[in-house]
Amino acid sequence: MSRAGRAWLGLGLAAAIGIMAWSFDGFLGQIDDVEALPGRHADGAVALTGGADRISDAVELLARGDADRLLITGVNPLTSRAGLLRTIPQARRLFGCCIDLGYEAANTIGNASETERWVRTNHIRSLIVVTSNYHMPRALAEIGSALPDVDLMAYPVVTERDRSRPWWSDAGAARLILSEYVKYVASQLRLRLAPPRSEPPQEVTAR
Repeated sequence: MSRAGRAWLGLGLAAAIGIMAWSFDGFLGQIDDVEALPGRHADGAVALTGGADRISDAVELLARGDADRLLITGVNPLTSRAGLLRTIPQARRLFGCCIDLGYEAANTIGNASETERWVRTNHIRSLIVVTSNYHMPRALAEIGSALPDVDLMAYPVVTERDRSRPWWSDAGAARLILSEYVKYVASQLRLRLAPPRSEPPQEVTAR
């Protein structure tokens, strides 16, 4: 390769690294390190399973009156209401009126689809999204794409481990953040390239 070719290659690599660093910094800027209440009432809330304290925090929001109804999406098919009550007994008085379980979602894309059906069925116009802080950017992107006409409010769940040390000082946390960043970028690309919807979403009966 000629000297000019090597120079252009070096410039291209430097530009690519710069873009990746800028993108990663923007992703980190979306991760909150404190739990902040929405500040206003919402028609509904959705808790995405898969992380510590997500369900219990969502139930607390419901009990406080911050939302009228709660969907727990991505529930393991082997988990029953009784099983959930053993882990979150404070939900006992709310299950009969205000909590629905979604068993179909296996990932964040599925969470968004399951949430969309539940929102349309229950005529919800404002929604609190409850998930881990590192997962919130991707969750909002997927749910926001599925529900562009619904007002979304984020409630990021922050664990004691998250508060005790910065993510870069812990190998496990660093792997989690980097993995989530890659998934977030892939999600953004997929959503931007996806064709527009041609049919309105179908309603289903909430469980």
